[in-house]
Amino acid sequence: MAPGTPSRAAIVARYEGLLPHAWGLHLPGMMDTLPMGGRTLALTFDACGGPGGGGYDHGLVTTLRRYAVPATLFLNARWIDANRPVFADLAADPLFEIANHGTRHRPLSTSGRSAYGIAGTRDCGEVFDEVAGNHAKLTALLGAPPRLFRPGTAFCDDVAVRIVGDLAETVVAFAVNGDGGATFTPAQVSTALLTAPPGSIVIGHMNHPGRGTARGVAAALPRLLNAGFRFVHLPAPPHGP
Repeated sequence: MAPGTPSRAAIVARYEGLLPHAWGLHLPGMMDTLPMGGRTLALTFDACGGPGGGGYDHGLVTTLRRYAVPATLFLNARWIDANRPVFADLAADPLFEIANHGTRHRPLSTSGRSAYGIAGTRDCGEVFDEVAGNHAKLTALLGAPPRLFRPGTAFCDDVAVRIVGDLAETVVAFAVNGDGGATFTPAQVSTALLTAPPGSIVIGHMNHPGRGTARGVAAALPRLLNAGFRFVHLPAPPHGP
């Protein structure tokens, strides 16, 4: 971690015994919409890693490059380990910002809550491990620390949001679910994008080639660009590091 970042012991001492009061996808301190006006959208894509989650949707990335559409890529440590050459290619492309999707892809809980059948972190120490492990990996690979974090499943509690902030990252949620966890058909993905309100952060997945994400994005992007939409990277939060 960067100099001045709290240690695991310091995080545990600071937050141990503090009970969370909220759990979900949209909590204070998370970023889920863009502050700028006009027809702007931010595309974000998760790569979750682990069993069944280590694929790479080359068609999706090819489409983003074809239209010069920037995106934020939330990469899990296990996905990075399974896709090192692909990671290096993506990290070298200024079209993409690489962000932290956790070490083991766990919901970020200080009390052991689960989401979608995936067990969350059990306490403040495990929250630290989930964030800091991949933070260290990304910092070493990129030469600079990631500034954005999305938990596995995107679920988080309010205490965990504060811990992520102490570790110099910001939890990113979303306003529009672009592919239903890589379950949508191409038509559903396209509809989700075409009906996204201006200023939305859109979530999708880039680790399931053959699903509907790439084809749906390819169908929607030219229509959105022709309608005057502008795609942007995520901004620094108002309280950013």
